Amino acid sequence: MNNQPSYRIHPKSKLQLNDTHKPSAFQYHTAYPRNYRFIINHKDTCTTMNPFLVLMVPVAPHNMAARDAIRKTWGREKVIQGEKVLTLFVLGLPSKNIDELQEKVRQENLLYDDLIQSNFIDSYFNLTIKTMVIMDWLATHCHTAAYGMKIDSDMFLNIDNLIIMLHKPDIPKVNYLTGSIVWNRPVVRANNSKWYVPKEMYPEDTYPPYTVGMGYIFSNDLPEKYVEISKTFKPFYVEDAYIGMCMKQLGLEPTSPPDPWQFQTFNIKYNRCEYSKIITYILETSEELKRYWRDLKTPGSPC
Repeated sequence: MNNQPSYRIHPKSKLQLNDTHKPSAFQYHTAYPRNYRFIINHKDTCTTMNPFLVLMVPVAPHNMAARDAIRKTWGREKVIQGEKVLTLFVLGLPSKNIDELQEKVRQENLLYDDLIQSNFIDSYFNLTIKTMVIMDWLATHCHTAAYGMKIDSDMFLNIDNLIIMLHKPDIPKVNYLTGSIVWNRPVVRANNSKWYVPKEMYPEDTYPPYTVGMGYIFSNDLPEKYVEISKTFKPFYVEDAYIGMCMKQLGLEPTSPPDPWQFQTFNIKYNRCEYSKIITYILETSEELKRYWRDLKTPGSPC
């Protein structure tokens, strides 16, 4: 039995398309971001700030603890080594407790002015929609930034090391995508897996090279290219592999970072010296993020 979930727009926020905006049939699919609309937006924040790097954090509407932890740690850093850094949280719509959560989100945005929300249901199987909405926002409202990063809300980010990497003279300024790269990953066909993708959605047996979705960096010319190329092929809901497919359709590939070791996944034990050298780590809790960040930022040599 095929347990494939469907993409949905929240019933309280159906998209209204006027006649001049209606897309042709080939581009009206669930992952094409301009079929959605922003219900919380900050159109002018990049014009006002003119950031070098924009950190876009996809996060569930109810996960205010994760947002608060990031605001107290790597998300509070506004200028790093002379470069302006902007952090924004990207949300869809809640699927339950709708009115209550929406009011909390509205109040949170009034307080912090850092939420972007679009009118799709926020769920694991809509991560491709969420990622493409991120790309659309950057292409539409922040095209002057040099680089963007999609980074998950459960990540430790050593922002200083990221800026150091982006300052290296051989880092490309266009067509650049980097992070922890996966090569020749088989497509999961078992329909009881959360990574299941049916053949009609993606017919090939392996994915093109892609950067793991926990945190990847891209030159900011790519978001508009992703949005445009996404019109031309079917979406599937492994969002990081979908970006890899966008790269393939553009005739591009991800680039290995100068030091791939800096993009780590899980670490069973915190080590201050090691965390002073990496760029990313996946954490288990927001409390870990705050605790590790405080320790890393205490005076004295970390090693």
